[in-house]
Amino acid sequence: MIRSALLLALLSAFPLAHAATPDLTTISERSGFQATGRYDETIALCAAFAQAYPKQVQCIDFGITPEGRPMKALVANNNGVFTPAAAKKAGLPVTLIQGGIHAGEIDGKDAGFLALREILEGRAGKGALDKQVLLFVPVFNVDGHERFGKWNRPNQRGPVEMGWRTTAQNLNLNRDYLKADAPEMQAMLGLVNAWDPLTYVDLHATNGAKFQHDISIQVEPVYSGDPEFRKAGLALRSNVIKDIAKEGSTPQSYYMSFVKQDDPMSGFEDSVSDPRFSTGYFQLRNRMAMLVETHSWKEYPVRVRITRNTVVSVLNQVAKHGADWQKAAYAADARAAKLGNKKVALNYRTTDKTEMVNFNGYEYTRKPSEISGGLMTRYDETRPQVWRVPLRDEVVADVEVTAPGAGYIVPAAQAAIVGEKLRQHGVVFRKLDQGVARANVETFRADKATLDAASVEGHQRLTVTGKWMAEPRAVTAGSLFVPIAQPKARLVVAMFEPQAPDSLLAWGTFNTAFERKEYMEDYVAEDVAREQMAADPKVAAEFAQRLASDPAFAKDPQARLAFFAKRHSSYDERLNLYPVLRTDTAL
Repeated sequence: MIRSALLLALLSAFPLAHAATPDLTTISERSGFQATGRYDETIALCAAFAQAYPKQVQCIDFGITPEGRPMKALVANNNGVFTPAAAKKAGLPVTLIQGGIHAGEIDGKDAGFLALREILEGRAGKGALDKQVLLFVPVFNVDGHERFGKWNRPNQRGPVEMGWRTTAQNLNLNRDYLKADAPEMQAMLGLVNAWDPLTYVDLHATNGAKFQHDISIQVEPVYSGDPEFRKAGLALRSNVIKDIAKEGSTPQSYYMSFVKQDDPMSGFEDSVSDPRFSTGYFQLRNRMAMLVETHSWKEYPVRVRITRNTVVSVLNQVAKHGADWQKAAYAADARAAKLGNKKVALNYRTTDKTEMVNFNGYEYTRKPSEISGGLMTRYDETRPQVWRVPLRDEVVADVEVTAPGAGYIVPAAQAAIVGEKLRQHGVVFRKLDQGVARANVETFRADKATLDAASVEGHQRLTVTGKWMAEPRAVTAGSLFVPIAQPKARLVVAMFEPQAPDSLLAWGTFNTAFERKEYMEDYVAEDVAREQMAADPKVAAEFAQRLASDPAFAKDPQARLAFFAKRHSSYDERLNLYPVLRTDTAL
């Protein structure tokens, strides 16, 4: 590893060349891939690529971070297709490659610049930029990138210094795709909505145990999303794995994290991420997402080379198959627009079906630790070993719902905040100019609503149980109608079904609907109880039966009083009523 003083000397010895002949090598490359540059290098290189290749590259800004830094992207195409409209007119698929969503895992930035330069020079990916538009975002988490320091990634070998995992607002962008809290994510979604990339490539370096494998490649849709479109996702995954294996890598198609932490013999399981992650999100838009995870214990030069190989492979594969995959994506859009009254998966699970596989690890010991008191695994990287471990990779739909026939209705009181979220995702909706006094709709009343004890990404998440039931209700003017008949129908369902893992409800948007605000004093409830039983013997009999059959109820004074309070006209009938409605009739 290079010491700080030596690193400074090295960097000063290799300034960017004068504007007339821009130097397109990175600080990382000039350091032998021991270091990585600060964000001012990214800004300079973005401009330098556009200057050196004005007919093939443009440098654009697509957002501003909370700390005021520009979010940069390079647009590359051999025929000067530099706008979304031009790409659409030319029928070219768009590939978006993103580095630095976790800015300590910065392999993608240096590898992406290297790959792009070699492609433009004709040394790699020949002709790849003839048949697609590349959007390269070197650093997504820009403010986190500038929280620069040694050992920001203690489970990683190199570079000397690196950025931080989260944003300046301490948000994890790789938990933010659907809820889209961060200004950076909102800017990214704006870029995505404008360009509609067929393929979104998310470059990371993983944490985890020590083993020989150097990279994992996961793609969706493979297990999730439109069943027919999964064929394209599987082809992309298989072809890229084959390409990089030829370059000497040992890729796997699943995330290489043990089922039981720190226990190699527990093996691995494949799965589908929730929509807060890139691979869980883009399948809802009928587009492909690839999660690239280099192994953090490989040295930085190795990780950059492997990531570079992966970027080149993706671009080659899209150049070869992108036209067909784009047709498949558009066909999935058409099918999504007809999802009304059909089953839609909210999430997925891995079954218990297991096969034993060989996995290239190292000899290790597991002994009690005098520090932690628990079993501690220690690996001997001088002694390679093949592990025979279980792999579970059969993934099936878990919770499924039937989509509404027509769509969802968001009440006027919630229209502003929900409408803004829909616009961020490019979801089609309209505001109702007139109300309906008695609309035939479905409502969801929670039998149980449980708030998480701790904050998650600044939210108090909510979990509910219950079901949709027909219940005519008034719909006021100013409410929003969100139709199912649109290409992003799966995304609409994921946002509005209350039991979906990353729904607006799950992230706390509607928590106040599940908070009791009005009540009666106990002494009033006592009088109400006596009046109700005197007026209706059936109420008295039901109360007596409940006392006899439910010991917990019998011992709970508040539950006993609530039995009668819920029957009183003052009781809030909206308590635990999810504000969003479903309808089978378009409004």
